Parts: sequence; structure tokens; C-alpha cells
Amino acid sequence: MPIKLTGTTRLFLIIASLLGASGVALGAYASHGLAAWATLKEIEYFQLAVTYQLFHAVTLLGVCLLSLFITNAFLLASKIAFVLGVVLFSGSLYLYVLTGTKILGAITPIGGLCLIVAWLLITLSLLSHRNNAK
Repeated sequence: MPIKLTGTTRLFLIIASLLGASGVALGAYASHGLAAWATLKEIEYFQLAVTYQLFHAVTLLGVCLLSLFITNAFLLASKIAFVLGVVLFSGSLYLYVLTGTKILGAITPIGGLCLIVAWLLITLSLLSHRNNAK
């Protein structure tokens, strides 16, 4: 019997899939296009952004799967924090490399903090879950 997806879980599965696809595309650009004009340090920043984006896209998929079995506000908050974290962390690094705007560096740690919070929210979700199976 298929598992029924909520609209919210479906939305976050779609977001995770798009983060994965765009992460692969940006990774290919980092490997082939950036070398024509970017410094080695900029390429390193870009690749770090790709790594975090891809890793957390897969993690978001995992949290969505977990939410099929556990339903609580902590998991929803975790999904939101993962998306915000990737957008702020990886997005600010992409924009820094592509535009050279250094002020974006101030946003990167906020994205990192969102990712830390997202992981901790998974922990809270599991700690607060009461297994009612007998």
C-alpha cells in the first residue's frame, strides 16, 4: 500500500530534488566554467557551496522520509531551516564568487547557523517522539 504524502512533505521533496539538480549543474559549472575567470580561492568557495547544497539536499530528502513516520513541528521546522540554510549559506557563496560583493560574506554564517539548527531540530523531533507501537 503506497504511503500518502502530505502537501507539505511533497513540497519539501520537490525542493530537495531541485536543490539536488541545481547542485549538480552548479558543480559542473565549478569544474568547467569557473576556471576561465575565477581565482583558485573563488573556485574553492564555489565548490564548498556545491558540496553543502548537495549534502543538505540529500539530508532534506531523508527528513522528508522520516516525516512519513514521525509527525511533529520540530521536523517541519527542520525542513524549513535546511532550505533557509542552503539558500543563505550556499547562495551567498555563489553570489560572492559570481558578483564579487564581499558584504554577502556576512550572510554565509547565518546560513551555517540555520543548518546547525536544522540538525538539532531533528534531534529534538526524535527526543520528543513517543513510540506508541506495542
